[in-house]
This record gives sequence, structure tokens and C-alpha cells, in this order.
Amino acid sequence: MYLEIVSPEATLFAGEVTSVTVPGINGEFQMLQNHAPIVSLLQQGDVKVQGDIQIEEEFQGKFSKGANGETVLSITSGTIEMKDNKVIVLAD
Repeated sequence: MYLEIVSPEATLFAGEVTSVTVPGINGEFQMLQNHAPIVSLLQQGDVKVQGDIQIEEEFQGKFSKGANGETVLSITSGTIEMKDNKVIVLAD
């Protein structure tokens, strides 16, 4: 599936991933390929991305590696939309 992570400053990541786990307002949830369409608000927490991803050098400082090898981005709030195997995370 295709993931875009967009902040007010720039698009932090855009590319193919295996899974995305986000801090929804009703708890953390994960999306995989062919997930049902969804729109949700996000709360403070970590966006965890699985897959062989490459972060542009200028944004690498915003990401870290998680315990399970995932790439992690800490956010304070945001919105997520998943439709037709495309995930867009608008993150603050």
C-alpha cells in the first residue's frame, strides 16, 4: 500500500509500505493492504511504519527505529485517511 505522511512544513514520507500503526483517539490501530476505507482523528503518540522505506536525509531526524524494526514518527495530533490502498497521514 502507498503511504504519505504530511506535516505543515512538508511531505515527510511518500512510498510503499507493508503496514501502518497509528494512535487513534479510541486507541492504537493498524492498517494493512486492502483495509476498509477509514477516516480517523489521531492523538499524541507514535506512527509506526513497517516496510523497506527510505526517509529523505532532511527528515531523518524526525524519525526513529522502533523495537520491532519499524520506523517511528512521534506526533501530537493529526488525521488519517485510508482508501484504495492509499494512506494519508496529516500530522502535527
